Amino acid sequence: MSANSRLTIAAHSLTWIGLYQRRGHEVATSEQIATSVNTNPVVIRRLLGELRGAGLVDSRRGAGAGWTLSRDLAAITLLDVHRVVEPGPVFALHRATPDPDCVVGRGIGPAIKAVYDDVEAAMQRELARTTLEDVLRDVLAAD
Repeated sequence: MSANSRLTIAAHSLTWIGLYQRRGHEVATSEQIATSVNTNPVVIRRLLGELRGAGLVDSRRGAGAGWTLSRDLAAITLLDVHRVVEPGPVFALHRATPDPDCVVGRGIGPAIKAVYDDVEAAMQRELARTTLEDVLRDVLAAD
């Protein structure tokens, strides 16, 4: 199974919009953002549509159509973005109930759930510590 890149694409898109607006542009188009991300504009529109529903971006239609941030980059954490594009836990237990007559089948859920809960909490703490302003600062420092 490959890793999911939706958080990265969303963070990339929002950070790009933030920088674009700081450079004096009012709205960013899906095509412009998609060029930076190196993906199809439809992918960007779908993802930004989800982010719009969460109040992180706004969109304009018609002449001058495009996307704008609803909040400053410093007010958006990676956890905010993650909760929109990757709702639910990182790891899941069995979809079907394991064999209750098997010692491992009976005990695997409770044994591993505690570990998964700790991993989830640690991940959320780390994502909450990083704003998109931090991401932009690091991007610009690497340039």
